Amino acid sequence: MNERGLEQFLLVFESLQRQAAQVLPDQHPELGRLVAVDGSLIDAALSMDWAEYRKGVKKAKTHIGFDLNRGIPRNIFLTSGKDGERPFVDQILAPGETAVSDRGYQDNRVFDQLQAAGKHFVTRIKENSTKTCLESYPVAPGSIFLFSDAKVLLGREGVNQTQTPLRLVCYTVKGTSYWIATSRFDLTAEQIAYIYKLRWQIEKFFAWWKRHLKVYHLISRSRHGLMVQMIAGLITYILLAIYCHEEHGEPVSIQRVRQLRNQILNESRMELLGTASNLHEHPKPDIIHAKT
Repeated sequence: MNERGLEQFLLVFESLQRQAAQVLPDQHPELGRLVAVDGSLIDAALSMDWAEYRKGVKKAKTHIGFDLNRGIPRNIFLTSGKDGERPFVDQILAPGETAVSDRGYQDNRVFDQLQAAGKHFVTRIKENSTKTCLESYPVAPGSIFLFSDAKVLLGREGVNQTQTPLRLVCYTVKGTSYWIATSRFDLTAEQIAYIYKLRWQIEKFFAWWKRHLKVYHLISRSRHGLMVQMIAGLITYILLAIYCHEEHGEPVSIQRVRQLRNQILNESRMELLGTASNLHEHPKPDIIHAKT
């Protein structure tokens, strides 16, 4: 596990992704191809020298691209815990796709790079970010949560200001204000807000992945071996997604996983009982030792 198997696992993972794209329905075709981007820390052992985080603490980090249209993981990168997350957005995203990310991914330079590459983003930014309004758009009458929609430049002129204008959609939910920077001018403000709400799916995926598949329980301490372990966890999740859809017409749930585990255990017991029965009915012949 520490030195082989990764190439084969990646091939299986990519093959399953293609299969899932044919099987699982696109839940949001009107919003385009949406990819949530986020990172998750993995507690590492002190002997894992490559997994730097801070003095006396070792952590690794997975950087995941999550297909929000079909509810499955589609990209993974593994680094030390202290490595930044923003550089992986461009690697995870393909032209025409939209990255959906939290405030940790706010970067004016990256926003310009993505737009230049024909890639989109829906990213929450800090409320106190410097903004220069270029044009204001009317908010739909009767909207109970939207309070601003505008074309802006982010950052300070001559310091870190974006070169390409972007859109800033602002709304309030349960007393919390959200400031969403996006390159999507083709959608309504309500759709932008809904896209950011969909980002919660990757948070649920991380929680589910850790709790029920226990993929963060270290089996290997090498970077190679840990990557094999992470890919195995993604493969398992995609298999479950395909199974739950084809057999039950629903997304992955712990209820179905428990039913599947019980089914596998029962089938294993029946197979063992069948083997024991065959041995009883057809005992092996005695071995005769002949003297020379």
